[in-house]
Amino acid sequence: MLQSAYDEALVGAREGGIPIGAALFTREGDLLGSGHNRRVQENDASVHAETDAFRRAGRRRDYAETVMVTTLSPCWYCSGLVRQFNIGAVVIGEATNFHGGHDWLEELGVEIVLLEDPGCTELLGTFVREHPELWNEDIGL
Repeated sequence: MLQSAYDEALVGAREGGIPIGAALFTREGDLLGSGHNRRVQENDASVHAETDAFRRAGRRRDYAETVMVTTLSPCWYCSGLVRQFNIGAVVIGEATNFHGGHDWLEELGVEIVLLEDPGCTELLGTFVREHPELWNEDIGL
């Protein structure tokens, strides 16, 4: 499942955006929707990877039975999305470059799986080193 999110992050990088990807799956592993951070491409601060994947998955009545997979620990905005819609689990590629709200989600009973995937860490780490001003804008600094 992480590969889908990682592939989206690569698309975002090729488009000149921030290389963060996400995908929403059923617990059985069926892909519902995937997306990537499009803040730069769409000039819209609200289009984070998780929100893009969520929107592309369409309306559902069973979010508790879904898994959000993301290449990076979700920020507070995206953690709020998980909380608001009661998404049951979050699989995180890495939290080295940014430690978002996943501890809070875990405290609320969301299943959290933190992989610390070297590929995810390197992809975003390189971007952060090469584009610190854009990264700081993305995380609200």
